[in-house]
Amino acid sequence: MPGIVIVGAQWGDEGKGKITDLLAERADAVVRFQGGNNAGHTIVRGTREWKFHLVPSGILYPGKRCIIGNGVVVDPKVLIDELVSLRASGVDTSGLKVSANCHLIMPYHLLLDHAGETRLGTLQIGTTRRGIGPCYADKAARLGIRVQDMLDEKILRKKIAAALEPKRLALRPYARDPALDLHAMVEQYVTYGHQLEPQIADCARLVWDALEADRVVLFEGAQGAMLDIDHGTYPFVTSSNPIAGAACVGAGVGPRDIDEIWGVCKAYATRVGAGPFPTELDDELGEEIRRVGHEYGTTTGRARRIGWLDLVALRYASRLNTLSALAITKLDVLSGFERILVCTRYRGEDEAIFDHFPYHQSVLHHAVGEYVELEGWSEDIGECRAESDLPQAARDYLAFIADSIGVPVAMIGVGPAREQTIWTAAGAETLVAQAAA
Repeated sequence: MPGIVIVGAQWGDEGKGKITDLLAERADAVVRFQGGNNAGHTIVRGTREWKFHLVPSGILYPGKRCIIGNGVVVDPKVLIDELVSLRASGVDTSGLKVSANCHLIMPYHLLLDHAGETRLGTLQIGTTRRGIGPCYADKAARLGIRVQDMLDEKILRKKIAAALEPKRLALRPYARDPALDLHAMVEQYVTYGHQLEPQIADCARLVWDALEADRVVLFEGAQGAMLDIDHGTYPFVTSSNPIAGAACVGAGVGPRDIDEIWGVCKAYATRVGAGPFPTELDDELGEEIRRVGHEYGTTTGRARRIGWLDLVALRYASRLNTLSALAITKLDVLSGFERILVCTRYRGEDEAIFDHFPYHQSVLHHAVGEYVELEGWSEDIGECRAESDLPQAARDYLAFIADSIGVPVAMIGVGPAREQTIWTAAGAETLVAQAAA
């Protein structure tokens, strides 16, 4: 059982970092396969909280092979700063490798991202303005700069000049910005290349070698399925494919290399940025969940939108990813509520009922959730370490989710710390298989 993909099953921010970190303890390699530093993973170790943006979540294990796959877009300054910070904290980063085929976020991508959002005004998508979208756009237009290009100054200069040419009109307001000086840009990125050269590698081959040796490899996604550029709530989506199928493309492996696919979801729902959110709680209750759950973005610090758990969207994400297991996080946040609502279907503007996720954006934007009311619980569950320790109402809630989705719950988060985790029978099977591998 060498290949396990971990994906977000909602709109991102589901707690994938903690799940990856727990599974990574018994894995041989962790591969980040898409996105960029628009994502943030938070891991709690003891009294310390670690926030990662590009480095895979397994980095806290000494010598663990951590790979940034070719599907990731890399801001080299962010990566270098992250590595410097980790080393200063005594973390061994020798196991980190970055694919030579990763595309680079350039200074002009940041400017274009900011300008694009500003120009949209009230129609803004809500990007993190980290240059992710413009970088992926250049990749598709075959104007991208790759990590390997930083190792050849002549090629780098030619490629940057070619990439800038069709952008001159859009970048005219920034013509005097020193960040756009060609000579300075080439010098800066050559310097980045020298700093990162020990980490640059043929990462697809590293993953192949691990898989062929029956090593356990975790493929770590960023964002969530509902933000997928093809299958999410377009155009309010990210610029890549954060679904399980993209693990193959973004890491350079084949579909038969994947054995398990875990979807991570919160016990409720959150969303950052604009876009439809049928179960949104724009009231005091939503504010209370936000406060208790500390729902603010790891990367941006923005307050997350809050909603009840949406089983229509979760079933859709489960099918998109062919999930083999669910990891449900932040169950503890719902402690103290007398009743908990769960969205089981949508009602459209014309009173039409939707049991499945609507494909048409006009329908989705006007859809509201229809709910089943479940009994809540008042007990503090932060000390629970087995499913049997949970209040009956909490166990019923988990069973309702699993039965509705048709996917077993493998892991339950009852707090931010590593030890605040419950492994179910399904999750224990994965641990046994990892140990055997």
